[in-house]
Amino acid sequence: MKSTVEALEGNKVKLSVEVDEAELDKAIESAFKRIAHEVRIPGFRPGKAPRRLLEARLGAEVARQEALREAMPEWYAAAVEEHDVDVIAAPEIDITSGQEEGPVAFDAVVEVRPKITVAGYDSLRVPVPSPVVAESDVDAQIERLRGQYGELRTVERAAQDGDHVSIDVAGSIAGEPVDGLTADDYLYEVGSGAITPEVDDHLRGAKVGDILVFDAAHPDPEEEDAISFRILVKEVKEKVLPEVDDAWASEASEFDTVEELRDDFRTRIGAVKRVQAQLALRQGVIEALTALVTDDVPEALVNQEVGRRISDLEHRLQHQGASVEQYLAATGKDAQELVEELREQATAAVKADLALRAVIEAEQIEADDAAVDAEIERIAEQVGEKPEKLRKQLERGGQVQAVRSDVTRGKALEWLADRAVVVDEDGNEIDRALLEAPNNSDEESE
Repeated sequence: MKSTVEALEGNKVKLSVEVDEAELDKAIESAFKRIAHEVRIPGFRPGKAPRRLLEARLGAEVARQEALREAMPEWYAAAVEEHDVDVIAAPEIDITSGQEEGPVAFDAVVEVRPKITVAGYDSLRVPVPSPVVAESDVDAQIERLRGQYGELRTVERAAQDGDHVSIDVAGSIAGEPVDGLTADDYLYEVGSGAITPEVDDHLRGAKVGDILVFDAAHPDPEEEDAISFRILVKEVKEKVLPEVDDAWASEASEFDTVEELRDDFRTRIGAVKRVQAQLALRQGVIEALTALVTDDVPEALVNQEVGRRISDLEHRLQHQGASVEQYLAATGKDAQELVEELREQATAAVKADLALRAVIEAEQIEADDAAVDAEIERIAEQVGEKPEKLRKQLERGGQVQAVRSDVTRGKALEWLADRAVVVDEDGNEIDRALLEAPNNSDEESE
């Protein structure tokens, strides 16, 4: 078999393939063997009728057409592999000779993955949440912990936000009590919004003995009927918080002083902020890189990605015992809206993939065997499989190259992130050292 490749317009190539008669005859012989199992010839068991008898009965052209139908995809695939053509859609095949006799020749026109250039990829500007721990962040944690040690004390004044009121509450619709909205001696925090906004509005400024009667919109937007409330205010209590001193710190934590407690909060908040910034940097690099892609992306790639995302969604929903129809009902979307949403995501994903491929080629980024082995070990640990067994499975399925490609893309993302200008939400440049843990061993132990 001989083949050539020719670039065409419109992001396509033409593979021209010639198959000699010896190769074709092998395919015809295989075709006759398949036909022999399907055709009943008196005096012969299935599959045992000789070729010459089948030719006499059926005609040589039957086996030839069967051979072309079966072998053409193999010849095409061999040509694709020989010329390393990155096809992204089904080919349009035209048999140019040999349909009835002689050597076979055919042309296969197929769309290929485009190669794009991305200007400015080596100086991306990526905003991330600031990794700097503000004293207000520590103060908020202290107040949250302090609130857990607060005591409720009865006061002789009107209720205000943050107070806890003891109430008898009765909620009804059209005179019928509403489940969960009827209770005596119910302790409710004013301003919490735990029932409806109207409840908080009426409780603010209320005093012991007040009877509040009002209607409120149902919290379920699909319910049209309002809820009628009758609330008796029986007691108003304010939360008294402890003093922030060393004695309280010792009682509320493992630390002896407030400063030690604040230092611990500072460390923990810093670790969280660093992780958030690092994740945002990775995602931000992808978004900034995608924004540099000005080329239109092939519909074939977008359609493939949409299909993959729909399949993934169906799989995840089935895992949860749900269906796509139930998902659409729960989210209030119709099928068309879902597809449009997925198409928008798929288009961005295809742009990101093409841009990363461009960076990989321009910077000659490669994944060595050690990196691929490490990734296979990581996947094996995730799925609870031995690395050697998983590698054999991947090799049999021809998936090792896919793993290598994933590792290469990861290295490209890392390359881009290392060179990106990192800024906070206000556009101020961030010292890259702030994104790294001051002591990796300490942070890993948390």
